[in-house]
Amino acid sequence: MNFNIKEGELVAIMGSPGSGKLTLLNILGILDEADSGNYNLDTVPVKVGNQVVESNNFNEGTTIASVADVGRMIFVGKIDESEVGEIKEKLPIEITIGAIENKKFDAVLQYIAPKGKTENGAIQFEIKASLANSENTFIRAGLRVNVSIILEKVDKVLALKEALIQFDKKTQKPYVEIQTGTQEFIRKELILGISDGIYVEIKSGIKASDTIKVWNQVLKSEEVKP
Repeated sequence: MNFNIKEGELVAIMGSPGSGKLTLLNILGILDEADSGNYNLDTVPVKVGNQVVESNNFNEGTTIASVADVGRMIFVGKIDESEVGEIKEKLPIEITIGAIENKKFDAVLQYIAPKGKTENGAIQFEIKASLANSENTFIRAGLRVNVSIILEKVDKVLALKEALIQFDKKTQKPYVEIQTGTQEFIRKELILGISDGIYVEIKSGIKASDTIKVWNQVLKSEEVKP
């Protein structure tokens, strides 16, 4: 075996049972001695019996090796102060990785920094999430990712484009106009649910079979079905 590990480089040691992973780590940690060969730490040969400084309040100690468990990946990111008030620990997260196409990975938000830091004129809060690598996909450390924090989620509901919804000028209550005949419409007030910014959940007020009046000129060329 012959390999080099550069300073700051994160290396995962993988192999089948009995292939020597633990033995290699014991040798790197000076817990065991190799039958032959040698290895260097900062170009200085390290052997059994060499002095290793333990980390403490006064020094960083001697780094022997950095080992990562790729089965317990952690996402580390930042969120703006304008959005940090909307999230909390244990929220589900969807992660997409640019280097791995057509796959989404589930994670759980585990940490939100109690104090923000100013970066480029904005206050940012560090967040961390544990990644459930259930598909056994090898994910390298340091990859850039896109993250969606799911605040609320509903499935199999009636939804409508937000641009089709009107609001009463006095009460600000949402409503739509339902076609009852040729150029005939009646007003139906709505109770709305969650929104993704494009579609909004309709809890009550209309049915999937209703035909909605398109009052917004921008949408008149689009298909507008609930």
